[in-house]
Amino acid sequence: MILFQRIRLSRLPQNRNSRFGGFARARNGEFTLDLLLSFKQIRPSLLNKVKTPIHSVTVRRFALATILVAALAPTLCAEDWPQWRGPQRNGISTEKDWFDAWPASGPKIAWKAKVGLGFSSFVIAQGRVFTMGHTDEKDTVWCFDAATGKEVWKHSYPAELGDKFYEGGTTGTPTVAGDRVYTLSRWGNAFCFDAATGKIVWSKNVQTETDVPIPDWGFTGAPLIHENLVVLNVGDAGLALDKVTGKMAWKSANKNAAYSTPLPVQRDGQTLVLIGSGDSYVAVNVADGKEAWRTRWVTEYGVNASDPILDGDRLFLSTGYGKGSGMFKLGAGAPEQVWTSKKLRTQLNAAVLFKGHLYGVDGDTSQKASLKCLDFATGDEKWTQPNFGSGGVVIADGKLIALSGTGELSVGPATPESFKPAARAQVLGGKCWTAPVLANGIIYCRNGRGDVTAVDVRKN
Repeated sequence: MILFQRIRLSRLPQNRNSRFGGFARARNGEFTLDLLLSFKQIRPSLLNKVKTPIHSVTVRRFALATILVAALAPTLCAEDWPQWRGPQRNGISTEKDWFDAWPASGPKIAWKAKVGLGFSSFVIAQGRVFTMGHTDEKDTVWCFDAATGKEVWKHSYPAELGDKFYEGGTTGTPTVAGDRVYTLSRWGNAFCFDAATGKIVWSKNVQTETDVPIPDWGFTGAPLIHENLVVLNVGDAGLALDKVTGKMAWKSANKNAAYSTPLPVQRDGQTLVLIGSGDSYVAVNVADGKEAWRTRWVTEYGVNASDPILDGDRLFLSTGYGKGSGMFKLGAGAPEQVWTSKKLRTQLNAAVLFKGHLYGVDGDTSQKASLKCLDFATGDEKWTQPNFGSGGVVIADGKLIALSGTGELSVGPATPESFKPAARAQVLGGKCWTAPVLANGIIYCRNGRGDVTAVDVRKN
C-alpha cells in the first residue's frame, strides 16, 4: 500500500537519499517534504499507536510527522566526518550537545585499538570509522564500528616503512564518498573499497603508472572526491582518476608533489583545486587539470604540508621550518601578497579559522611548539600557550578540541581572549601529531605507535 502525503516541517535538512524516498524544498520561508512512503518502511509498532482512522487528514499529518521526526532524530543531532578536516574541509564540526567537561578521573573511554605505525587521521561515516597504519612491512586500511570499536574489515598490502627521520608508517587519510572509501599510500597505491565490506572495487599504483617522483616523505594528501573524479596530490599540480573505474582522467608535470590535501574552491563560476607542490601552491581547474595560477611558496625540504585556508577572496598559507605564514588577495590573476609573518608556522596540521581568528600550532616537531590564536585579517597574535607540542586542533560548537603533542586532550571555548580549558585529560602517550576528530559524540585520538583512543562525550 502506498501513501502520498505532504507534511510541512521547519528546519528539515535536504536529503535526496532519504530512506523515505522524499525530498525537502523551500517554499514561503518553510520547508515542505514530499513523501512517497510504503507502509513497509514504517515500523508497525509506531503505526499501531495511531488509533484515529487514517482517513483523517489532520491525524494523518500528525502521525507521519511524528514518525518522520523520530526516524530522523539521530541525523539531526550528530554529524559524520567523512573526509580530511571534516564535512566542510575546514576543521570545524557543527555537532552540538556533547560533554565538554568531565570529572577529575577523566572522560569515559568508548574503546581502544591498535592500528600500527603512522599518523593517519580518521574519517567517520554511516557508523564506521576508517584509518590506516603500518605493521610488519605492510600498510593496512582499517574499518571499525564507530561506536564499539569492533573490527568490521581490514585490508593489508606490502609497503615500505619509510622511516626517514621519524618512525615511519602511514600518513595519508581515507576519504568516504557514498558507499565507497578511497585511500592513497605514501608509495602511490590508490584503492577504492566498498565501505561496508572492504571489497576492492579498483586499485592501481599511480606512481608506477606515471613515473612521477615520490617526494621525500611519500604522498600524504587525502583523496578529494569531486563529482566523478578522485583528485590526488601527485605530481607538480595533482592528478585525477575516474572514481568509478580508476582510469586516469588528467595529470600534471612529473615534478615533486608536496604534502597537502587538494582543496576545492569556487572562483568565477569554476571549481578550482588548490594543491601544494614542492615549491608553490597551485590552483588548477578540477575538470581538466589546467593551471589557473600559482604562487611561489618555498619551504625547506619542500614541505608545503598545511592545507591553504580560504575566506572569500583572502588566501592564507602557512608552513613550518621557519617559513611562517602569509595572507594573499585573490583576483583575476596570481594572488597578491598582503602580509607575511613568522608568528604562525604550521608544519603539519593546518590552523582552524573560526569567527575571524586562526587557532593552530606554531613550530616544528623538533622544538617545543606552541598553541596560538591569531587575528586572521592582520596576523596579530592574540594569545599563545607554550609547550603544546606538534599536536592538532578542531573546533565544534564554539569549543576548541586540542590534542597536544604528548597526548593530553583539552576542551575549552575558542575565543581570542585566551584558552582556558574546561576539561583536560591524558588520553594517550607517545608522539601525537594527528589532530583529534569529533563525530557522533566520540572524539577519536591516536599516536604514532598506532594506539587509538575513542573518548565518549555523548550525553545519552
